[in-house]
Amino acid sequence: MNTETVKSRVELEFTVNTSPSILYSRLITPSGLSEWFADDVSIKGNSYMFNWNNVQQAAELVSFKENKYVRFRWINDIDNEENYFEFRIAQHELTGETALHVVEILSDDDTEDTISLWNSQIAELKHVLGI
Repeated sequence: MNTETVKSRVELEFTVNTSPSILYSRLITPSGLSEWFADDVSIKGNSYMFNWNNVQQAAELVSFKENKYVRFRWINDIDNEENYFEFRIAQHELTGETALHVVEILSDDDTEDTISLWNSQIAELKHVLGI
């Protein structure tokens, strides 16, 4: 019996009219993430603890480059190390606008709910940034 896990990739792009450094601080710091992504965020080393309505979920900061990208892996997905979510920051050469790319690799095929969740979360981020 073959029990291969279904993988889905969600990739979204949002225009975020702020500087890459201001955006980056909202993507990697506990205080920045708790403004829009979770109710509360704490870190210990490379482990981030996200809290939503008294439900905790831990993630590992896998890689980052200042003002460019941040990649996390949910710790409960230890068997699926290819599952991650990532924020990439890019500035359009012609317009100068800042774009936020959100990439998430899922172990299931729940892409519609994931897209809806990210749209909601990024709307909250824009609200926090005043845009």
